[in-house]
Amino acid sequence: MVPENKVFFITGASSGIGKEISILLSKEKCFLALLARRTERLNQLSEQLKDAPAEVKTYTCDVTDKNAVETVINKVKEHFGRIDVAILNSGVGYKASAEDIDAEKAKAVFDVNLFGIINCLEILLPDFIKAKNGMIAGVTSLADSRGWPGSGFYVASKAAGSKLLESLRVGLKKYNIKVITIKPGFVKTELTAKNKFIMPFIMNADKAAKIIVARLKKEKKVIQFPLPTVLGAQLTRIVPDFLIDYFASKESRRDSG
Repeated sequence: MVPENKVFFITGASSGIGKEISILLSKEKCFLALLARRTERLNQLSEQLKDAPAEVKTYTCDVTDKNAVETVINKVKEHFGRIDVAILNSGVGYKASAEDIDAEKAKAVFDVNLFGIINCLEILLPDFIKAKNGMIAGVTSLADSRGWPGSGFYVASKAAGSKLLESLRVGLKKYNIKVITIKPGFVKTELTAKNKFIMPFIMNADKAAKIIVARLKKEKKVIQFPLPTVLGAQLTRIVPDFLIDYFASKESRRDSG
């Protein structure tokens, strides 16, 4: 995938990985439609990128609102003519212990992490299928490997997102639509800043964005990093449950203490 002259649609663009991806792509001769809920943050980013080679337009949008998503996508197509690459990056997290199950909080997490992707796809895919072209890159997480204590809502929503993208990758291949799953390990963002547990191999968001953009250009089907965390995630899938439970319990006691 060569970014030049491509129209990128990026959600969650006002901070973290989304912001850093936007900054990197702005150095290319492409077109950027940047979405986020926080208008002030978007305006700051727009000002930062005003002299960049890329043409940048920002749109305030809550991806949990399908009508708002449809309105913004229509505005993007009206301005740029089309959308070539959708980077669906919006995400939230909520710590919930086994004693703190709250359906409304769970819904808030799933609405962004899973249905935020689905709402965009419902509006984007008909054009992609008609054109027999396009790229979808959805950001999930390496945390989808296990049900980690205290992160049930987050992990479940990310696992669902990973499986959704995996199924779409196969189903949309016949239309020449490329579907890429982006699964970072720990990245320094406003979201991870709230975590009280140890986050091994955590990296800065700008470094994560460089990895993502480089591998998007190579059209990797799954972008996962860093390698030690990838290997750790794979290992947790085959390690006996009693060992995972033992170490997870120790970590949980450390957090509560």
